Amino acid sequence: MNLLYQIASRPAYLVTAFIAIIASIFLTIWLILPGPPKTLTIATGFPEGLYHQFAKQLQAELAKQKITLRIQNTGGSADNLALMADPKSGVDLAIIQSGVGDPSRYPKLTALAGLFYEPLWVWYRPETFAKDGGSLQQLSQLKGKKVSIGNEGSGTNLLSRAILKLNDIEPTQLHLLTLNPDEAISQLRKGGIDVAMIVLAGEAPLLKDFYQLPGIRLMDFDQAEAYTRVLPFLKRVDIPRGIVSIAHDLPKEDIHVIAPTATLVAHSNINPATVSLLLGASYDILRNYSRLQKPGEFPSSKGLDFPMDLDAEIFLKDGPSFFYRHLPFWGAVWLERVIKILIPLLIILFPIFAYLPAILNLSLRIRLGRLYKVLKNIEKRFTSSRNADDLLTELNDLEKRIERLNVSLIQSKELYDLRSHIALVRDQLKQAK
Repeated sequence: MNLLYQIASRPAYLVTAFIAIIASIFLTIWLILPGPPKTLTIATGFPEGLYHQFAKQLQAELAKQKITLRIQNTGGSADNLALMADPKSGVDLAIIQSGVGDPSRYPKLTALAGLFYEPLWVWYRPETFAKDGGSLQQLSQLKGKKVSIGNEGSGTNLLSRAILKLNDIEPTQLHLLTLNPDEAISQLRKGGIDVAMIVLAGEAPLLKDFYQLPGIRLMDFDQAEAYTRVLPFLKRVDIPRGIVSIAHDLPKEDIHVIAPTATLVAHSNINPATVSLLLGASYDILRNYSRLQKPGEFPSSKGLDFPMDLDAEIFLKDGPSFFYRHLPFWGAVWLERVIKILIPLLIILFPIFAYLPAILNLSLRIRLGRLYKVLKNIEKRFTSSRNADDLLTELNDLEKRIERLNVSLIQSKELYDLRSHIALVRDQLKQAK
């Protein structure tokens, strides 16, 4: 209690204590609001796929801001979703095909943006469908055929099973093989399978390996619009003749396909600065992804399974914030963190500023109280001893202490009151001499 009394009686102590409190609050909030991590891990897919290619380009963009992006290859979207759901996996981001995950089962995951369309390509050997004129027009024609529906853990596998179910095709009604893309290409080339289903973006390097196979055709989904109504995560995409390969004239006519959307997914506690950096880099990367989508169509907030991250939604709608547009990334990060700290600080400081005059006045009253105590002691001793000379000396010393006090004009009255009381005591002492 005595320590508090001493602090309150000395403005310099008050100022020091005030600065110490503000610094402590600032440091506490700074630690509560951590900056973006310097290292991230993203789950992709096969090294030959566009997920991996996109991640490599994203890795290069993040490296410019001194952030390391680690790429973890997997079997596909289902594997990526499992890694994101596992808190021990160390995976921060993943590219997941729309329709793969049930958002209600993964409440801690959020979508940052749709990246590009991934059509379901159905490659088939025409001679297998000789009875149908060598053309595959509806999936009901697959009964009894050898069909690759993608490896386990891939989005291709899940989507293929879903659309086969829509066509009332049971697994026992055809020969299903769960082959990865390389295995499917090999089996198509050797005639080991009749049909290969695979989900690939138009820019995927692996697509070239399929269209270079001799005697292979692409299925035209005549019922594409119907699929999108039943499975809302799908989008009808029109493929112009020759867009896959002008040299090989693939496809040989305009066709329709159904396409889920590759989605960048993160944990719901992702740092807002990281969101801005990822989406800004994605814009630059996706400018070159123009085969199956319109320029500027991606990154997009449409057609996503998982709830949209609020910061990502604002970014896609309004673009980067003022600071990220005009400052280097880490400069903007630092400034935004300071602003986020200053707001709660101001909320705390406003009441303090309102009571500051009262606090300063209390400090003066405490100091004056000490001086009044000395004056009262002098007056008491004069009454008992009548030793005026020594007491006058003490009174002069007391007045010198008063002269060293610095007070505002508003507080001057208190000082003059004390001086007038000292004058009264001095008069009593002089009369007694």
